[in-house]
Amino acid sequence: MALDAGFGKLDLSDPATPPEEIIKKFAAKESEFQEALNHYTYRRMARVQTVDDDTHKVDGEWYQVDDVTFDPTGRRMEKTVFAPESSLQRVMMSPSDLQDIQKGYPFVLTTEEIAQYNTKYVGRQKVDEVDCYVFDVGPKQIEKNKRYFLGRIWVDATDLQIVVTNGRMVPDDTRKGKEDLHPPFMTWRQQIDGHYWFPVYTKGEGVLHFSGGNGYMSQDVHIRDTIKYTDYKRFGSTIKIIYDGQDITKTGPQNGQQPGQPATPAQPKQQQQQQQPQKPQQ
Repeated sequence: MALDAGFGKLDLSDPATPPEEIIKKFAAKESEFQEALNHYTYRRMARVQTVDDDTHKVDGEWYQVDDVTFDPTGRRMEKTVFAPESSLQRVMMSPSDLQDIQKGYPFVLTTEEIAQYNTKYVGRQKVDEVDCYVFDVGPKQIEKNKRYFLGRIWVDATDLQIVVTNGRMVPDDTRKGKEDLHPPFMTWRQQIDGHYWFPVYTKGEGVLHFSGGNGYMSQDVHIRDTIKYTDYKRFGSTIKIIYDGQDITKTGPQNGQQPGQPATPAQPKQQQQQQQPQKPQQ
């Protein structure tokens, strides 16, 4: 796992607080964040591209803009506002690709879900100016039709929320002729309302190694995923947002990052050689 500018030296010494207690506290804070996020609207712009490694040019693209909002009854919904025809030729979007874009890339590790994962304390490290605990995370077991995160997370040592996620979604389907592979990715969060860290940018990139089958030749496909999350706004005036047991509904801006908040952690230069969205056009 290569890290780039913005990440400080990894401190491998034992933390003052036992790792098990840190894990319990940040999972509880992630649960608070997930509940708060459920009361925000936002726009998600997702782009999946194939790249010709001979010319270094994009030779296919899927692009979609969705507004994550609420229907008149207050139920959560997604509305596609722009979706030009896909020009992908060497791969196609699969249901797991869409699931990763919707739920996997903005990974949240709540109290309800953490029992499904092995979580290992790695050390402390600064991401830009944010002091973070670092954990390696992976599923204890993989159940059918479920997606899991496998990789590393950086947790703000003060706010106890994830600020960077680096890894991949698993499992891949490696059956010949039915391969459904996914690239490694990295997601960055920013403080939006002064209390919670919201996903703002995901970059996924990798060379997917398709072995072929059913008449298809084996091939390597360079995939690049880019997802941006913007225009966060609280929904409704009767929603209560709870932070550390306090009602913070009326504090902080409705939209946008507060002045003086840490910048989005720097984007890594290299994430292109791991195997994994998409399967060959059938």
